[in-house]
Amino acid sequence: MPDVMSPEKRSALMGRIRAKDTTPERYIRELLTAGTISFEQHDKDLPGKPDFSFPADSVAVFIDGDFWHGWYFPTWSHRLQPFWRDKIATTRKRDRRNFARLRRKGWRVIRIWEHQIEQNVLSCVNRITEFVSQPVDEQAISERLKELPPLKHRKRLPKP
Repeated sequence: MPDVMSPEKRSALMGRIRAKDTTPERYIRELLTAGTISFEQHDKDLPGKPDFSFPADSVAVFIDGDFWHGWYFPTWSHRLQPFWRDKIATTRKRDRRNFARLRRKGWRVIRIWEHQIEQNVLSCVNRITEFVSQPVDEQAISERLKELPPLKHRKRLPKP
């Protein structure tokens, strides 16, 4: 099935999709910063350029989009055109390779899916802070969360 959009329209649409500084990533960053936790973002020296890294604790955190990184991909991949099926399959393969490289280097990898952040962002932050040896200001995290607008839960995946 050919694309329903012209190449120019498709390019403009795809250009609006962010690889960095996505809404889920910004929420996690806001809460980690509020909790006085220091971290690095998109460290180019690490495989996969984790969204957040904690070098002192060898912890890498990836915030992955449900569609682009293929959450439950086998259940809905058959509904995609071959181009998209191959693109997401390649991303999943690259993710596995990068996670394995990090683990071989002694890093712990935390993968947080977009829908998990939308459902309970505080739980996601707690998953990260469990592996970080820095003192955490949990009260400040809770206060900052109250100030942030609520995240919308959107269905992005094709139906199985």
